[in-house]
Order: sequence, then C-alpha cells, then structure tokens
Amino acid sequence: MASEQPQGTPPERTTTPPRDRAPQGRASGDRVPRDRASQDPAPGDRAAADRAPHDGARGDGAPRDAAPEPSHAYLDQLRRDTEGRKGELAHHLADHRGAAQELHERLESLVDAQAQGLTRVLHLLHENPETAFQEHRAAAWIVEYLAAHDIAAQSPVHGLDTAVRAELESEDFDPGRHRTIAVMSEYDALPGIGHGCGHNVIAVTGLGAFVALVELLREDPRAFSGRVVYLGTPAEEGEGGKEIMARAGALEGVDAAAMVHSYPVDLVDQVWLGRRQCEVRFHGRASHASSHPFLGRNALDAAVLAYQGLGLLRQQTPPTDRIHAVLPEGGERPNIITEEATLRLYVRSQRPETLGTLSTRVTEVMEGAALMAGVGVTVAWDTSPATLPVLGNGPLSDRWVLAQRRRDREPYPAGTVSEVLAASTDFGNVSYRVPGIHPLIGLADEDTGLHSREFAAAAATPAAEKAGLDGAYGLAAVALDYLTDDDLAHDVAEDFRANGGGISVPDYFA
Repeated sequence: MASEQPQGTPPERTTTPPRDRAPQGRASGDRVPRDRASQDPAPGDRAAADRAPHDGARGDGAPRDAAPEPSHAYLDQLRRDTEGRKGELAHHLADHRGAAQELHERLESLVDAQAQGLTRVLHLLHENPETAFQEHRAAAWIVEYLAAHDIAAQSPVHGLDTAVRAELESEDFDPGRHRTIAVMSEYDALPGIGHGCGHNVIAVTGLGAFVALVELLREDPRAFSGRVVYLGTPAEEGEGGKEIMARAGALEGVDAAAMVHSYPVDLVDQVWLGRRQCEVRFHGRASHASSHPFLGRNALDAAVLAYQGLGLLRQQTPPTDRIHAVLPEGGERPNIITEEATLRLYVRSQRPETLGTLSTRVTEVMEGAALMAGVGVTVAWDTSPATLPVLGNGPLSDRWVLAQRRRDREPYPAGTVSEVLAASTDFGNVSYRVPGIHPLIGLADEDTGLHSREFAAAAATPAAEKAGLDGAYGLAAVALDYLTDDDLAHDVAEDFRANGGGISVPDYFA
C-alpha cells in the first residue's frame, strides 16, 4: 500500500554521495604537537589513577556485563501523583436515559451465561499465542464460538487472512433511519512474551458482547432497532491491522465503534499516542578500512550520527513525544568501510498534527546525518500503517462507566493516570473515522507493566476471567444504549465533531 508521509515531505527523499572534494585543513601526515602535561597524571594523582577501575569493573566492583538496576524514583513519584488524583477527580456523567433497565438486566444475564465458553476461549488463546498476521487458530476458535451460537461469520475478510466479521440486524433495520455500531476484538500476541498485553481477554470481551446482543434480539425482536458488526481485528501489535481492514471497507456504514483494553487498573480513558514507523537506509562506498579508508564513505557513521541526532532532538520535543530506534544493519566486518546501514525507528505524539511535525523533524535529522558523513540516504515512512492517537468520546464513555458500576467496578476518570505512561494502538485510526471508546479494564496488580511476563501471567488468572465477562457486558451495554437512545446518539456525534473527528486517515500524512 502507499506510504503515508508527513505534510510537506515527499514519499521518499533520496540523495547520493558527493564526489570527493579537495582535502581541507591539516594533511594526514602533519605532525601534531603533544603537551605531555595534559597526557600524564601529576605525581600526586598517580595513586588515584591506580585506584581507578580497570579491566571491565566499575568503581563499585560490579562487572560491566550486568546493567545496573534503574532508579524507581520517578515511577514512585508517578504512583504518588496517581494516588492523589484518585481522590480529586470525579466523573461528571451526562443525563441520558439509555436502554430500559429490564433490557440491561437481561443483557447482563446473557453475558454471564457465556462464562464457561468465553473462559475456555480466553485460555485457549493464552496457551497458544500467535503473533501479528499469524493468528490462524485464534480466528478459527472465534469463528467456532460464533457458529456454536448459530452465528455465521466471515474469515478471511477485509484483506486479512485472520480477520473475522459477523453482523446482527434488527428485523426492521433501515440504514437511512437506524444506527450501526461495531464491537471489536484483538487476539494477536507478543513475540517471546505471549499475551503480555492481554489480547486474549480483549478477544472475549468483544466476542461475548456480540453474542449477548444476538441472543437478546432473538428473545425480543423489538429490543432495539439497528445493526451491530463484530470485527475480529488481528495484528494490532506494530502492524496496524485495523487500518488495513478499514481501508478494505470494514467500517463502511458504521456510525460508532467500541472496544476495551486490558490494563492494571480500571480507567475510563487514557492518553494513547499516535505512532509512525520509519526505515532509513544510508548508502556509502565500501573500501579497505586500513589501506584505503580515504576512498570510502561510511554509512555506519551516518547511522550513528542520526541516532545521536535523535537523542539531541528529544530536548526540543513536547514531553509526551517519543522516539525510539534500533540499528539492525551496520556492516559485515571491521576492515571494510560500511557500504549500507539501516536505522529503524518509531515516533509517537499526542495529536495528529504534532505527529506530522515530529516526523518532519526526524526526516531532517536523517538527511543532516547523511550530509555530514558524505553518504546517500533513503527515508521511507509508514512501512506499516501509521496509527493515530485515540480520540475519546465523552457520551459513550459515560455509558461505559454506568455499565461497569453494574459489575461492581468504578473506572477512574480520565487524567487519573499520568499521560507520561502512554502507548499506541491502531484503534486510534478507528476513533478518527467514527466516534469510539477504548476504555481500560483492570486485571493485574497496579504496578504491573504492559508487555511484561508478569502481565502475561495475569492474563490467565481469575481476575482476567472476570475482566473478560465485565468487559463483554460493558461493550454490549454501550452498544445497546447507543442504538436505543436518539439523544445519546446525537451527543455522541456532536462530541466527535467538536474534538476533531472525521479526518481522512489514509491521506493525513500524504
């Protein structure tokens, strides 16, 4: 698919190595005077020099092959700040009627009736983790679960072999008069860690919500008018599966969307950063590093300069911007001037427009590094689809809070957890196309980090099983309220427009 670029940046910017220029300054054979006083320690300093650590030891005697434990002082301060905000912030819920209470009671019982089946799927996914685009068993188990409830599903669908789609329509559904809401699942795992992001729990929340709504409408065809679309979305981890599906028509005719994410605590909304991927290749000239270094142009030098430049750039970026990079290719042997070097990086920012600005700055750093090293450079953005920040929706979030209170949960208000603790998700791309919510549901100890082995273990506990059922009811309840309350739906649309929703996602960075 076509790459997306920051505004004002062409799809690929390539320069070529300059021709050799006449040497300037001192010739390589010139003698450089040495000031011995600056080279040798004074007699009184020799004892201190002798006591300095040698041969791979630090001053505390610890070996250099072990990284020191990072300080937890900042994390402790964030924890104290969060504890303080828990008592200060409060929800201010809008007064929408939603669906009738008897419908919610029946819906809740239809979720709980699935406890055994949903828990089985949760553990099957946890015991058989599959990474992005490889979730073949996961997709098959989801289709099998739907079939067990007499629900037909499509898979493959929307351009992905492991995506799943199912639909529910009321008998009187009229797309000109009635609304459509999508409920979503994720089920890809992390390489080497498994379900360290709890996607096995996320999978059963969307699945259980959709089945409960199907069963409710079967029991009472007049329970609601409208359509519900179930979307099983693969490849969230780093690959933008939802964006791929959206470009293939997954959200056509959809008016709103909802999913829930696993987390250490219950939180109605949190900052999620937009993210872009970039691959940079530096093109030098190979030469013998000892006999003919002057005939080479070192691509590794440019990559190192670029990496250092990113570090310096961080001083001038907003506090929530993030830049992280690796150097997967930097030459084959030390005695060859490196001809090709690669730098891969992620950039993240809190708003779509600031993500574009950061992308432009990064491109300039890459080109400047190439210029300093005298090499060529190719900068390719969006090797996987860019993901936007999540645009929350206040009225839908209010319904989530009320639904979770029915499950004896009290999600913390937005802003309780520091925006410093922010990651990215491809649901952001959904949330800028249609109104959506992406709340967080707790299943682990509060100090447990995402993408950790500890969180992966927590995703198979009784707390995770409960989160799966509570999240399933929450999504089903939000969908039911949205489809039955016209005033709520109106306010959802107004909130979406007022906060910048409705942009053309594929074209934003073009």
